[in-house]
Amino acid sequence: MENYDSHDGPPGGNLGSFTGLVLLVQGLGLSAVILVAVWMGHFRDGFAWTSDPAKEFNYHPVFMVIGLIFLYSDAILAYRVFRNVKKIYIKVVHGFIHLGALIFAAVGLKAVFDSHNLAATPIPNLYSLHSWLGLITIIMFGLQWLVGFVTFLAPGLSQGIRAMYMPHHVFWGVAILCMAAATALMGITEKAIFLKDVIQYDKKSTEGLVLNCLGIVIVALVALVAFVVTRPEYKRQPSPEEDHIQLVG
Repeated sequence: MENYDSHDGPPGGNLGSFTGLVLLVQGLGLSAVILVAVWMGHFRDGFAWTSDPAKEFNYHPVFMVIGLIFLYSDAILAYRVFRNVKKIYIKVVHGFIHLGALIFAAVGLKAVFDSHNLAATPIPNLYSLHSWLGLITIIMFGLQWLVGFVTFLAPGLSQGIRAMYMPHHVFWGVAILCMAAATALMGITEKAIFLKDVIQYDKKSTEGLVLNCLGIVIVALVALVAFVVTRPEYKRQPSPEEDHIQLVG
């Protein structure tokens, strides 16, 4: 028997500010993507694949921000945004956005490994805290997607098992997003230190301001997503049919 789902919320929730918050999340997400694309495309000489390992690296931050910051945030908010859609459809949307985020992250991971391994003088892999936490975050993200798919989309599991796992799924969804943001901030700082003399970071250069703004936007985005997810009044209300299924399930 399942009387309450953590994606559903109390009746009569105040949604007056919800639309504005969701639009702000989208604006922050798009801003993060634009800032990282400008940083890598304009200030770091653009993009290439394996023919130019240094430029291939530039795909790494762009794809990671698209996947593990922007798309991931949208996937988390899917249950709040599509509140009047049948839950099974929202589950599919939620899962597919996560899958898209995972694909972007995988390509971004390949780009950074290629840029190290194919360089004229190969660069060591997985020695920094940024790389360790980044790899842990991607592995946990993949496991979260897989376990969520098996639990909530694959047939056969009881409502009791799903209800028992749901709070863990919700917690780790937000926790992994925070880990992704922390990893991104480490990567921005690491790159700024490596290029300190080139970009004149200590002189408050334009490039330095762009990467600082990128970091601030990522922090604001993740904080706002966590706020929306944890507010009871923004949670999705179950339909009468879902209430009936939960009561007899």
